[in-house]
Amino acid sequence: MSLDIVVVGCGGHGREVLGVVRAVNAAARGGPVWRVRGFVDDEPSEVNLKRVQRLEVPYLGGTARLGKQPAGTHLALGIGDPTARRSVDQRLAAYRLPAAVLVHPDATVGPDTVYGEGLIVFPGARVTTNVTLGRHVHLNQNSAVAHDCEVGDHVSVNPLAAVSGDCHLGDGVLIGAGAVVLQTLRVGTGATVGAGACVVRDVPAGTVVKGVPAR
Repeated sequence: MSLDIVVVGCGGHGREVLGVVRAVNAAARGGPVWRVRGFVDDEPSEVNLKRVQRLEVPYLGGTARLGKQPAGTHLALGIGDPTARRSVDQRLAAYRLPAAVLVHPDATVGPDTVYGEGLIVFPGARVTTNVTLGRHVHLNQNSAVAHDCEVGDHVSVNPLAAVSGDCHLGDGVLIGAGAVVLQTLRVGTGATVGAGACVVRDVPAGTVVKGVPAR
């Protein structure tokens, strides 16, 4: 039996999340896993509403519409920015709706990985062994997280970024596209690693680093 799901966010990231949902359904044996009820977004642009319409999925309205969804409807937060995703997650907790875990069939995730609620793993992402992934973590296209890593809540690892073994990413960290974090390093809570950076030492909480080596 399929489960109901609503995607939060009509922007590009939200529509990519819909792509993951559809790929999961296409790969499932015995029928679709998810029945997509639609998108919610408090301030969608006209351009994004037209793009959602082309996907033949309804726009349901603002997030207040979640209060009218059937019990057990799952959420998928299609919000790319970790800070915004955390804020929306906290605000939507009042609706008491579970968050879906979505793993694209073209991703690989080690069998001993710990999944947090709301985890989304996009196509081509790679997670190896003994990795802990927190709540509403997004591992974007063709990113990689190696062995023995701990990834906090609301973290984004952007396309083509690589996190080496035995690293710790604090809550709300953003690893930019194509960036590399070398083994055993810690990236503190709320820190941002710029696109293409190479992290060679620990990154303090709340800081932004960029470049090669990252400073």
